[in-house]
Amino acid sequence: MSAKPDTAVPAGKSSAPLRAISFGDPAVSVERRHDGTVYLRPKAELGGYPVRLTDRLHHWAKAAPGRVFMAERDGAGWRRVTYAQLLDSSRHIASALLARGLSAERPVVILSGNSIDHAVLAFGALYAGIPFCPVSAAYSLISKDYGKLAFAMKLLTPGLVFADDADKFADALAANVPDTVEIAASRGAVPGRDVTGLADLLAAPEHPGLDAAHEAIGPDTIAKFLLTSGSTGNPKAVINTQRMLCANQVMLRETLAFLKDEPPVIVDWLPWNHTFGGNHNVGLTLFNGGSMYLDEGKPVPGGIEETVRNLREISPTAYFNVPKGYESLLPYLRDDRALREKFFHRLHAMFFSGAAMSPYVWNSLDELSAQQKGYRVPMLTGLGATETAPFFMSVRPDTSRSGHVGLPVLGSDAKLVPNNGKLEIRARGPNVTPGYWRQPELTAAAFDEEGFYKLGDALKPVAADDFSSGFDFDGRIAEDFKLASGTWVSVGPLRARFIAACAPMVRDVVIAGINRDEVSALVVLDPDGCRQINPALVTDDIAAAASDAAIRDAFRDRLVRFFAASTGSSNRITRAILLDTPLSIDRGEVTDKGSINQRAVLEYRSRLIDELYSPAPAAKVITL
Repeated sequence: MSAKPDTAVPAGKSSAPLRAISFGDPAVSVERRHDGTVYLRPKAELGGYPVRLTDRLHHWAKAAPGRVFMAERDGAGWRRVTYAQLLDSSRHIASALLARGLSAERPVVILSGNSIDHAVLAFGALYAGIPFCPVSAAYSLISKDYGKLAFAMKLLTPGLVFADDADKFADALAANVPDTVEIAASRGAVPGRDVTGLADLLAAPEHPGLDAAHEAIGPDTIAKFLLTSGSTGNPKAVINTQRMLCANQVMLRETLAFLKDEPPVIVDWLPWNHTFGGNHNVGLTLFNGGSMYLDEGKPVPGGIEETVRNLREISPTAYFNVPKGYESLLPYLRDDRALREKFFHRLHAMFFSGAAMSPYVWNSLDELSAQQKGYRVPMLTGLGATETAPFFMSVRPDTSRSGHVGLPVLGSDAKLVPNNGKLEIRARGPNVTPGYWRQPELTAAAFDEEGFYKLGDALKPVAADDFSSGFDFDGRIAEDFKLASGTWVSVGPLRARFIAACAPMVRDVVIAGINRDEVSALVVLDPDGCRQINPALVTDDIAAAASDAAIRDAFRDRLVRFFAASTGSSNRITRAILLDTPLSIDRGEVTDKGSINQRAVLEYRSRLIDELYSPAPAAKVITL
């Protein structure tokens, strides 16, 4: 990357028109009840959807057998799998799994990350009607005590556990897979254990009952389990049925109607153990006959370069990422004209989720696309959850902005319930999970008396007198708290404002102050952003960043400005500590996807909270 960009990008909002794309009409009817409850229902019907996701595999293997379904890096080139090849591999894998008598009681568990081998095994399980569960690699490779992995294995009782590289996962496999459970891998070994090669599974003869087993798959058949962590940090296994996956893909296709205009091509790193990557993106690729190029990059220093390498070769029609990913990609798009040309060449839309998008990043992407193509490429987002498969609410291209989540999509009913001055959002539809595997008490608590799933999020209408105008995100209900004065603190909006005000230094923040007089914060620094303040910080040593005088001065300046712009005790922060130790996945402070469990941090770091409110705070406490 050149040190000096070949063009300047204004930080202001572009006046260029939006690219016109095919997009569904999200019109809804609004019913208000006397108790303040509101129901939102799409006016149009969803229509039909396939019985099983692999019906679309059969369709495309016949309609476009030689089209690439998935590709991954193989040296200087790409290893590719076509639709016809995927169908053939799926039938052989399915036969091998059926021969082993696997079932929902003894599912397939996949420990390793995104890869063609992972996909082949997953589609084999789908074809056989045997559930599989992709587990975050962090549970095996980052965790020190394997606590979450051990809990998940006991919850799921797998009949076969797969890792692409047995050498890499050997310790986790040896510690967590009972001797009675088969281990399979693409390569490598586990000392003292037999390991079945993926090639052996692929060589299995077709099972005599294969076609009957595939035909027996119905809407209620469990397709997969996805792990999600609750407030305790222990995983819940969200049941994903065939109905959920297939209905959700029709919801996506009817809303993001540009998917019908040409088969999607995406370059994607989002992990398949999360619903965004594994359901949303893999699903829309298959459902619409598209091609997915696996990106081994990550939105971090040393990782984004691989993403850039891939985008220099592949022009996506749609691009999906988290806000940090766009932020990391932005300097490369700004500095490299050829990369810009390739990236925006046929891009219909971009999509983000997981956090709020910085106005600077959004505006800069608008300017770059306008400069390259003469129009702004729409940036889309919405609201969903692992339990909603995930697509539930969506913005429109012309209303999209950070914090806006739009309206429920075709096939999804929404219910808004008054809760401590906010509106709590709930979901019902064919895309909603029937519950959590082997955890009936958690399932019962997750649904209300009308069968609506409680997301735990709050929304607020864009226009109080016109709910059909859509909604903005208003925080997590469980994170809000009262100050000693009885004043409610709305953590979600406060957190988003604070992170934006402290850009680029702050990655996340934990808001404290329950039953206290003032709001304070435990701050998670962004090492990459801190290096923009002090280039001498050449490592990811957060302890060094937290104690660095230039960083502390720059942060305090931002805190002062944030305080001055605040309007009351509930939305101003008076004290902060820059965390000098990383959050722990083992203690449940942070999930494998990087989101923070506020409650767990506040509980584990209670001593720091006491320091924040000490009458004579220590030097590490930054005060006003």
